Amino acid sequence: MNMSHVEQFLTMEEEQEIVQAILEAERNTSGEIRVHIEASTKIDHFSRAQQIFHFLKMDNTKEENGVLLYVAVDDKKFVIYGDSGIDRAVPKGFWDTTRDTIADYFIKGDFKQGIIAGILSAGKELKAHFPWDYNDTNELSDAISKG
Repeated sequence: MNMSHVEQFLTMEEEQEIVQAILEAERNTSGEIRVHIEASTKIDHFSRAQQIFHFLKMDNTKEENGVLLYVAVDDKKFVIYGDSGIDRAVPKGFWDTTRDTIADYFIKGDFKQGIIAGILSAGKELKAHFPWDYNDTNELSDAISKG
């Protein structure tokens, strides 16, 4: 697996901007958003996103409202994976807007902006169903994880 593609995918500055976007999105919702980037995967991308979701312990949030944005750089694929609490609470096709927004940027090769737009869109959608509560703690790290 070629790690360098993953390293070149985003600059340090871009990663910082993405983490800022996560913090901003999470200010308005009790949902937890994470980004995972790797070069490619041998299994289908949805199953892989599910696996990573579990590895990152994202299935341990109180309201089951974690969201993972999974990106396989060399495969040119991404998945938005939401926990069961979200799936129960939201209408069908909930992530379509977020997915389309990300895809529009990715097609142009603007990965940083695509990820940020995706995070902010997911945050906005989550806010309606899982508003932030003053008792809320940030349950998961906001750092980008890499495979």
